[in-house]
Amino acid sequence: MRKLRFLLPLLFLFIAALSLTILIGTPISAVSQQPRPEIRGVWMTSNDMDTLRDRTKVQEAVRQLRRLNFNTIYPVVWNAGYTTYPSAIAQRQRIQSFTYRGTDGQDILADLIAQAHAQGLFVVPWFEFGFMAPPSSELALNHPDWLTQKRDGSQTSISAAGEVVWLNPLRPEVQKFLTDLVLEIVTQYDVDGIQFDDHTSLPSEFGYDNYTVALYTKETKKAPPANAQDPAWVKWRADKITAFMSQLHKAVSAKKPKAIFSISPNYYDFAYKLQLQDWLGWVRRNIADELIVQVYRPDLQSFLPQLTRPEIQETQQKIPTAIAIMAGLRNRPVPMSIIQAQTQAAQERGLGVSFFYYETLWNAAAESPIERQTGFQALFPYPSMRF
Repeated sequence: MRKLRFLLPLLFLFIAALSLTILIGTPISAVSQQPRPEIRGVWMTSNDMDTLRDRTKVQEAVRQLRRLNFNTIYPVVWNAGYTTYPSAIAQRQRIQSFTYRGTDGQDILADLIAQAHAQGLFVVPWFEFGFMAPPSSELALNHPDWLTQKRDGSQTSISAAGEVVWLNPLRPEVQKFLTDLVLEIVTQYDVDGIQFDDHTSLPSEFGYDNYTVALYTKETKKAPPANAQDPAWVKWRADKITAFMSQLHKAVSAKKPKAIFSISPNYYDFAYKLQLQDWLGWVRRNIADELIVQVYRPDLQSFLPQLTRPEIQETQQKIPTAIAIMAGLRNRPVPMSIIQAQTQAAQERGLGVSFFYYETLWNAAAESPIERQTGFQALFPYPSMRF
């Protein structure tokens, strides 16, 4: 009995400690296992300027997006060599003699941010053109030394935006210019992040300008291969872009630690081999905070295989991951049935979605706005807040 009386306090102490561990440990475990908010985004492009420039239309847009349980807007801020916000950097570089303003003279980016935040929506400005610019832009004309070229000396390629030239992402002046633009937005606006897409890259046939050739020769002791797809040549250029993106990520984080560094590339094989964009390397090096892979396919059959690629599954384990879905183009509407099928397929695999682009969600579509909005409401029946 004496021995039992001695052990009883120890037993009570053990039970108390165990109970405390359970009480404290359970909530911590539950929190760590909570899923990330599902990305439900939409891009607002230069085609949406009619909406973006009108305060009333912006108000209607963000209210409707909030009502339908969207949570993120990606508005264009860099397009065709010009900024869509008042930029001292663009003025200083002599690339823009005008400023985009709203119908009331307002700063359209500041207005969108204020109205979107009032509705609980994230705003992540989108550097759509990246290193790409029209050959007739003031950027290209005033800074010809910033441009890169193909092996035959030509400087243009054909893109979805038409004929374009490419800024050399390896040149310090180009890197500083893009960094300055990004930091201008991050420091002057209440943004939730910044986004770069498949144009923050370089088509693999480029990189034969004098600057890049000299740098490659200096570092490797040999001239660049004639074959633009030579694996070592591809890797060397891709690594240079990765190094820049790492520096850019650090610069953004230093100014705004909680800002999301979002990327929206093509599927990895295409992005790396043809655009020198090693985005999987960016994810592994913690450069990217969010991934939205562009999977613009006309049907479900060609769409599905892209969702289970190993790089998608790997990225899902690290950061919020989503699929970019085509909502339509002005001359090529996408049926709501296709949008719903593709969105549901992404959701079933734990992926978020973002739609290209706002106007074609319901304003420029084959179905009526009510039909489209009802369709999106069925896809997002409950909120998924990112704040």
